[in-house]
Amino acid sequence: MKMIKMTIMLAAFAMVMPISAETTEDAAPADAPVASADAPAAPATVEEIAAGVCAGCHNADGNSVIPMNPILAGQHAEYITKQLMDFKATGDESPKRNSPVMSAMVATLSEEDMKALGAYYAKQKTTTSQIAADEKLVEAGKILYHGGNLSDEIPACASCHGPTGAGIPPHYPAIAGQHAEYTMMQLELFNKAERGSDDNNVMQQVLTRMNPLEKRAVSAYISTMR
Repeated sequence: MKMIKMTIMLAAFAMVMPISAETTEDAAPADAPVASADAPAAPATVEEIAAGVCAGCHNADGNSVIPMNPILAGQHAEYITKQLMDFKATGDESPKRNSPVMSAMVATLSEEDMKALGAYYAKQKTTTSQIAADEKLVEAGKILYHGGNLSDEIPACASCHGPTGAGIPPHYPAIAGQHAEYTMMQLELFNKAERGSDDNNVMQQVLTRMNPLEKRAVSAYISTMR
């Protein structure tokens, strides 16, 4: 009787073993790669960088609604890339453009990331500034933008940025529809030679001949250009 019981138990055990083995093999093949906690994360896509790094100030699509922050959508790719590179410190050298906020934002970006961001924003559809501008300032700015002021040797803005404000890449940015507050702020930086870019001297020569009212007028007109 004992022999019969032992035989039955061995037969049942033998039937269970293949099932257990198959279950174990299906769950974890011997040659399956083991996930490592130290495995490097996949590089962020340009969309993820735009949404995670840039969106707070410029919106994910580059259409900033904050008057002091520039609209990036539709800007020339080369121009955006250069500005990002100018904000980044290299080695022991300080950034060419002084902005603690932007320097912090670009600190972890590679040159490839910056080029990708330039191309990304260049492809976005521009939503121009929607902030109302004083009509008299706009009219005065229109004259200065397209004709300059010969008596004060102020050249027309259109000579570098084009009659429609489309700019000439890579040095002259598109400015049509840009926020007046941001444009005015940049004009002041150029005037004081504090913009820190390769076109600083050209812009400074122009702006030292413009009075504050003329700067505001041009800024206002640019914001209305479509």
